[in-house]
Amino acid sequence: GLVDGLVESQLRIVELIKNNPKISKKSMAEQIGISHTSIDKHIKTLKDKQIIKRVGGDRNGLWQLIDNKK
Repeated sequence: GLVDGLVESQLRIVELIKNNPKISKKSMAEQIGISHTSIDKHIKTLKDKQIIKRVGGDRNGLWQLIDNKK
């Protein structure tokens, strides 16, 4: 499924995005309790695995979960 092979923090990121697509990385880091660097790393992994994508710019864009369970 969508979340196979993800670590705890990555699952939390996916949950946060599900609940608030406009959430900032800063806010994610604070809510999960990990560093900004970790967030960047996890987000890169999630993008590489094609689980999330960024739509729009940094300022007013949002995160989207990619539904690839076809």
